Amino acid sequence: MSLRVGRAQASQEDYYLGGRKIGHWAIALSILATQSSAISLLGTPAFVALKPGGGMLWLQYEFAVPLAMAVLISFFIPVFYRLSITTIYEYLEERFGPTARLVLASVFLLGRSLATGVSLYATAIVLSVPLGTSLSNTLLLVGGIAILYTTIGGIKADIYSDIIQLIILWIGTLVLVASVWNALGDEGYAVTNIPVERVQVFDWSHHGMGDGKTYAFWPMLLGGFFLYLSYYGCDQSQAQRLLTAPGPPVVQKALFLNGLLRFPLVLTQCVLGLLLASYITQNPDFLKEIPQGNPDFLVPTFLTSHVMTGLRGIIMASLLAAAMSSLDSALNSLSAVTLRDFGRYFRNGNIVLPHELSLARGLTVAWGILCTLIGFLFSKSSSTVIELVNMAGSLFYGPVLGVFLLGILTSRTKERGVVAGLILGVLGNLFLWRYLPGVSWLWWNPVGCLLTVIFGGGISLLWEGPKTMHLQEWSLKDKFFRLPAVYCLLLLVFFVFTIVSSLWLEGSIRRAILLD
Repeated sequence: MSLRVGRAQASQEDYYLGGRKIGHWAIALSILATQSSAISLLGTPAFVALKPGGGMLWLQYEFAVPLAMAVLISFFIPVFYRLSITTIYEYLEERFGPTARLVLASVFLLGRSLATGVSLYATAIVLSVPLGTSLSNTLLLVGGIAILYTTIGGIKADIYSDIIQLIILWIGTLVLVASVWNALGDEGYAVTNIPVERVQVFDWSHHGMGDGKTYAFWPMLLGGFFLYLSYYGCDQSQAQRLLTAPGPPVVQKALFLNGLLRFPLVLTQCVLGLLLASYITQNPDFLKEIPQGNPDFLVPTFLTSHVMTGLRGIIMASLLAAAMSSLDSALNSLSAVTLRDFGRYFRNGNIVLPHELSLARGLTVAWGILCTLIGFLFSKSSSTVIELVNMAGSLFYGPVLGVFLLGILTSRTKERGVVAGLILGVLGNLFLWRYLPGVSWLWWNPVGCLLTVIFGGGISLLWEGPKTMHLQEWSLKDKFFRLPAVYCLLLLVFFVFTIVSSLWLEGSIRRAILLD
């Protein structure tokens, strides 16, 4: 498929944006697939079934998704589409200046390459168990295939392969759910043997501001809202898919669909975790099979020893699909930012047309190799390092979001102010990490954003200068803002529905356990 798509490409726009002709269903499903990495497929059930202090509390994180989608389709997308851009950091130069663009682009390149290498390494760990291969060979297998088809086919191949991978992923998850259910034997025991503490969805009594409760309702809802808003709207790996659409209405439909589809996918993974918790209760010796007692090995261990041949292959295919759907988007976006945001400073900003496509593909290969090498470096590290790197993402998401909010919602913010605000926002999060460890890391996202907005806007007032609101001028009568009002209302209704249905689910399972 990548070979066929690649033959039709003639420019950077084709390679990075698919000619701006991708439909809303394809974009929505591609984003959903990218979010559903092998880590989420393995980590979510492990969190629900085994992690101390875990359980169905993870669902609280998903309630923030429709709220974030509502804000993105209302404010971010119409602004981005008023400019013909390939990367969202091009907008920052138009709004603030070249320094802001380069600083944010550099933050993205550093953070995304590191996160991609870590994701590749973590994926290789869990895949090497059921495959029976060495960690090095698994790294080369997953990384090599992703580099190959991403380099040849560009973003269009990524999007359409993501759709196939999402279907395989969901089927594999359902097959795994059915396998655990079958292993439980009796339908009644499947539910009644679930530890009651694993059923809790909501933690209303804690706040995560020093009480040691990271996964309470408010830090997960508000922290998740800021994180998702930044990730979907201010991270090139996700935003690049949005820019492949022919116009704002298509993107708004895609985000609306993503806001609806993500919850049932994550719910499927959480149900798998509950069933595995029930299986562990019935078979306590199974815990001894998990290497080093690491919860992340729960699913691959069950897959290796308790799933029949054939079905095991389907689930392995879903794990590989989940891994590559996350890697391909990262590689293409890293290449795009390098060429568009930094390549412009060579040859006076102009790449010779006959060579631009080859250069784009060469950069994709280079980033793929670098991310694979990062994966090898982390293969020499402990699991605690991976946890620290994943938390480090929240150091930047809030401040980066604050920069874009200052650009979209204010008129007097200057480049010096916004860069200083970004730095102070990150430093504020580092302070929380170092000196206030009792504060949930989920709070870093709103705190970092707030600090960036306050200091970025305040420092900008120290310098005189003209208003720069011309890029953000819009009216509620604009055609782009009529349909989003309907989408936002429906997303709010869905937000309420997810909370009510989760309360019902928790209550139903609790009653079944107590009646037994």
